[in-house]
Order: sequence, then C-alpha cells, then structure tokens
Amino acid sequence: MSERAIIPNSIAGSFARKLLSAIRRGSPRLFCCQGSRTRNPSRWAGFTLIELMIVITIILTLLSIAAPMYRTSIVRSKEAVLRDDLFTLRSLIDQYTLDKQEAPQSLEDLVTYGYLREMPVDPFTASNQTWVAVYEDAMLMIPGQTMSGIVDVHSGSNLTSLSGEPYSSW
Repeated sequence: MSERAIIPNSIAGSFARKLLSAIRRGSPRLFCCQGSRTRNPSRWAGFTLIELMIVITIILTLLSIAAPMYRTSIVRSKEAVLRDDLFTLRSLIDQYTLDKQEAPQSLEDLVTYGYLREMPVDPFTASNQTWVAVYEDAMLMIPGQTMSGIVDVHSGSNLTSLSGEPYSSW
C-alpha cells in the first residue's frame, strides 16, 4: 500500500507527505510552518537546533532566577501560618485559664473543652503532635487560680527562620 492510499489527499495529507519526504532527505531544519517560497520553494522554514538551544537556555536562566524566589515565598507563607497558629494557641491558653481558674494541663484540654475543634498542624513539622508546651509551676495568672499548667507553646521544629532564629523560640 502506498503513502497516498493511507494519507488522504487534503491539506493535512499534503503537509504530512512533504514532512515525510523532508525527513527522508535528512533536512537540517525542524518544521513548524510553511515559510516563504521565494528563494527555494522546496525548503520549509523552521527552527534550527541552535535556535532551539538558545531559547531553552533563556528559559532555564529565567527559571534559575524564579525558583529561589518561589521557595522563599513558600517559607514566608509557612512562617505566617506558624505565627498565626501560635497567637491563636496562646490566646486560647489565656482564655482557658481565665474561664476555668486553672491553666490547661495539656494542649488536648483546649480541644476537649471546645476551645479548638482540633489542634492546628505545625506547618514545618506537618504534624499536630509536635507542639512543645511550656509548663510553669510558679506563675499564676489570676488571684483565684487553683492550679498551674501550660503557659506558653512553641513549634516543635528544629529549623531556623529566614531571619535566623529557630522556630522553636517563637
């Protein structure tokens, strides 16, 4: 069966036949569209390998500039989430202490008594079990407080922030 029998005689078929014949001839150009036929009507306009390499080099250069900026923005967003979670946990610890006249004995007490639906996930450890509770025996917030307990909370991450301080000290 010949090529003409397989490929219909249309514009697409004509293009496919010309492309196949150019590949058989070993044409040095990669084809994208039909070019000007004023100089050499049998040649197709396209992109040479060097042109494609230049374009790829430019794209890779732009990516090498953009990738670190993207990573930094991801870390900044995680830091913002951590700050917000720590602020929320600390304010709920204070609110629990004022309401119950005693500090929570564990962070799960905040969930048990309805101050939180669930413990937030630490964005750097990807777990809600890594929060580090700070217990203080001597510090009582209010005069009628009967028991001491958790007074602060920190991240359980051992990483350092973009500013250079460890997340566990926030």
